[in-house]
Amino acid sequence: MATAQITQGNDTVEVEIFIAAPPTRVFQAISDPSQTAQWWGQKGLYRVTKAEAEVRVGGEWRSSGIGDDGKEFSVGGKYLEVDPPRLLVHTWNPSYKQLPETVVRWELEPEEVHGLHSRGPAKVGTGTRVRIRHSGFAGNIEACKGHGDGWMRVLGWMQKFVEEGKTIETR
Repeated sequence: MATAQITQGNDTVEVEIFIAAPPTRVFQAISDPSQTAQWWGQKGLYRVTKAEAEVRVGGEWRSSGIGDDGKEFSVGGKYLEVDPPRLLVHTWNPSYKQLPETVVRWELEPEEVHGLHSRGPAKVGTGTRVRIRHSGFAGNIEACKGHGDGWMRVLGWMQKFVEEGKTIETR
């Protein structure tokens, strides 16, 4: 389950989750537009219907979709840092809210998964600690909280996709 916290000054939201898959798999899910469109969204809320990405520093990305109310939306930006499979940083410019340009930083850190073996505790695989740091809200507490709630949903959707293969249609 994802957790979120807002930093002092209401400028940044930090969200984190553990995903039982290696960082390379998680990085694919967040950087490959054909995968992003499969998991980013939920029936009865909104869904991404098209995603494009040129994953390189200076490259652009864009996701567009439709809300439950039938209204179309888009979010886009530019990649600022790309270091697969551990780091992806990009700007965030949504059509659905008037906000200054913000920055999303995805950090993927390998984390060992331990379990019990017949001879006692043992490493059973590698997972990924995913941390999102979304900054630039300039004290707008409502936008910061709203994006924190949104990122917790997004990370939950991604977790179900990566761990269980569940898409928007199968959740």
